[in-house]
Amino acid sequence: MGWALDEEFETPEGVVRWGALGSGDPIVLVHGTPYSSFLWRDIAPALARTRKVFFFDHLGFGCSDKREGQDLGLAAHARRFTQLLDHWELSRPSVVAHDIGGAVALRTLLLEKRNYRDLTLFDAVSGGDWERGLFKLFLEHEDVFQSLPGYAHEALVAAHLRHATHVGFRPGVLDAFLAPWQGASGQAAFYRQYSQIRQEDTLAYEHLLGDLTLPVRFFWGREDRILPPRYAEWLHERVPHAELHWIEGAGHLLQEDAPGQLLACLTAGFPSA
Repeated sequence: MGWALDEEFETPEGVVRWGALGSGDPIVLVHGTPYSSFLWRDIAPALARTRKVFFFDHLGFGCSDKREGQDLGLAAHARRFTQLLDHWELSRPSVVAHDIGGAVALRTLLLEKRNYRDLTLFDAVSGGDWERGLFKLFLEHEDVFQSLPGYAHEALVAAHLRHATHVGFRPGVLDAFLAPWQGASGQAAFYRQYSQIRQEDTLAYEHLLGDLTLPVRFFWGREDRILPPRYAEWLHERVPHAELHWIEGAGHLLQEDAPGQLLACLTAGFPSA
């Protein structure tokens, strides 16, 4: 659907594919699971009218390399994100992150000690008790899920993806999100990455959230069923100077449910910055 990552960043565990658009002050877009940078296909070109926009597929996701033996935990993703920032020669970019991308961005900021100009999180894993629901079942029964017949695996992933949107996907979008997880290798990759994402990797920085001084804002879909509004409230309590904005009629995927509102929020800037 007109989305490609033309650049490559070599790591010891495989290639991370990335792209960039536009010129101006840098802004980096960080996706979560089980998605890819395809989530930013509407947002990135619009932001690129005034800024240099960077986006990438995490190792093990999308069109980046997927293979056995990769470290796909949040700590490893944060280390690779730090390396990407160095590769791009970005010392103080704006960062926008969604889902587990929020945890990656926070670990990079608080534990890898990288500086951001500002940070925007929406419907993001950040801390608290988020090892729950289907995600917890993936952790506890990886072997069972790995052994599912292909048709059952695809049906499960499709249902999981649909659960994240409140208004439904546009034609062709669900197929694009499903594609990296299809076939025997895709099925293995899907459960491989979920089996390594642990709550302990967010617990490691929770005590530092109150120390954040950079401009921070949160946007949250009021109808998010993956990370319901209580997770936004938990985060806002720990970063009290941050702005919290609710997006009505939207679920976990603001990029799909409310792309116009999300873009308006992202281009509005930080009043205090």
